[in-house]
Amino acid sequence: MQPLAWRLRRAGFAAEPFGYPGVTGGPQVAIARLAAHLRQARPTHLVGHSLGGLIALETLRRHPGLPVPRLVCLGSPLSGSATAQVLAQRGWGSVLGRSALLLDRGCPPWSGPTEVGMIAGDVPRGVGRLLAGVDETSDGTVALAETRLSGLVDHCCVHASHTGLPFSPQAARQVVAFLRHGRFRR
Repeated sequence: MQPLAWRLRRAGFAAEPFGYPGVTGGPQVAIARLAAHLRQARPTHLVGHSLGGLIALETLRRHPGLPVPRLVCLGSPLSGSATAQVLAQRGWGSVLGRSALLLDRGCPPWSGPTEVGMIAGDVPRGVGRLLAGVDETSDGTVALAETRLSGLVDHCCVHASHTGLPFSPQAARQVVAFLRHGRFRR
């Protein structure tokens, strides 16, 4: 996320990466830490890639009233991940660690006050394509359909793979647009 944080700083945002042991520590630990951090902060926008977007949205769902005006998810399988399901079925569930259940099921429809936007990728190169048969309409790990969730304010697609989303200048421009205006650029 450092390249994206750098671009956000250049756009005038005070980007502060939030690290968490998502696979080894599991989402419960990350959610509790993020909620505690946000309670101490002034209103703060969030940006999360992949599992980070799931953790951010789940934090907002479990802790209503946190001062988060907007959340941008990048390639997060908000409606569940077929790749995670196939990995678990093939005996590779341990690589997902304690986050397997959240990745498998995703999040319930969003109805909170935070405006949530999704940036999906459309370059189908990644582990999902190789192991799980994720088709062409994907970022190679997460299918485009898996990035959709009822309650999102906006959704857009950029030309990037799953791992390329945090490095993509186009994705960074879309993050800036959503954080400033609550909508992606068309």
